[in-house]
Amino acid sequence: MTTVKLYYQDSYMREFKAKVISCQRIGPDETFGHYEVVLDRTAFFPESGGQYSDGGTLKDILLLDVYEREGVIYHLTQAPLPVGEEITGVLDWQERFMKMQQHSAEHIVSGLIHRIFDYDNVGFHLGSENSTLDFNGEISQEQLKEVEWRANEVLVQNLDLIENWPSKKELDALVFRSKMELKEAVRIITIPGVDDCACCAPHVKKTGEIGLIKLTSVIRYKGGVRITMLCGFRALADYARKEALAKSLSVLLSAQEGEIVTAVETLQGEVILERQKYVALEQKLFAYKVATLPVDQERICLFEADLQGESPRYLMNLVLESGKELCAVFFRGCGGNNPQEGYRYFIGSRHIDVRPLEKELSGLFSGRGGGSEKMIQGFVKGNAASLKKWFAEREENVERRTGL
Repeated sequence: MTTVKLYYQDSYMREFKAKVISCQRIGPDETFGHYEVVLDRTAFFPESGGQYSDGGTLKDILLLDVYEREGVIYHLTQAPLPVGEEITGVLDWQERFMKMQQHSAEHIVSGLIHRIFDYDNVGFHLGSENSTLDFNGEISQEQLKEVEWRANEVLVQNLDLIENWPSKKELDALVFRSKMELKEAVRIITIPGVDDCACCAPHVKKTGEIGLIKLTSVIRYKGGVRITMLCGFRALADYARKEALAKSLSVLLSAQEGEIVTAVETLQGEVILERQKYVALEQKLFAYKVATLPVDQERICLFEADLQGESPRYLMNLVLESGKELCAVFFRGCGGNNPQEGYRYFIGSRHIDVRPLEKELSGLFSGRGGGSEKMIQGFVKGNAASLKKWFAEREENVERRTGL
């Protein structure tokens, strides 16, 4: 038997009565097993066409999933339902209507892109947070804004979404969009002047019910583009989040919301200047540190705190430029004061192949690293005392590179 699909009769149906035809346990045991329930009819839309299944309850039992095989719709539950009994199904209406908004908006956007650019929609995914639409051609940011504007113009017109089940003869004469080969009866959703598309999903009755279409991004994807879309209450929630963020930044920057970008650019410039001053002072400190190193010590091991960026490498090179044979700089980034966290390091030499040191460090101190014969870098676990001891023991065992 096949399941009567009530969502085709009325996509706004929130509750329905149905008879339990079968209930079969699946899974390894009674504790973790689930049940596949078949009803004579259902208003729950199964996963299909890039859209995940509806949620809700059957006889107050939570619905886990809905899927279709050979015309039969299976409802996955954690508890059994009595075969032959008439039960009540209740849809999660807020979720269903949200998906109706998203999917109907996808038809508008895809129809417009097909009419404007002659691109095909080659992929659609209605996710838990947003929807993505894939097209087989390039669309720029400017073109995306045009599509978004025209899509919202369609909403304002409050056009009907017309459902039609054409005969085979009628279908052959129609021009419509479809992402797959159609083998069964075909349902065409028409938005006058915008789109004609084969589709199996529930839709809103009028475009105005979508409320708002926001195309948030476009990226290159598999030779074409992927567009991310938010519609209806999702778009409204996104606006609310961004509005709250703008207000928070406005307070932090002591600037009007319309002046946030300018304020951030000013602050960024100030940060760059301060960073330049800091680096200049740090380099003077490094020069002083190198000048005070023991004259008769050729192999230097330094431990530093709060180093970041290029500073550790700069310090190592400064030591080598002073004529030292080997230099190891062990350091932590800003705020790294926990001895158990370990150290990052740079080790370099103008005359010694330092690659064996990386292998030994990684083996003894559970580290990782890499580099060339002149310089290695990486991370090790261990405290300063054990690392200093290791370096002291290696001073006499590190050989010069051949010919140097």
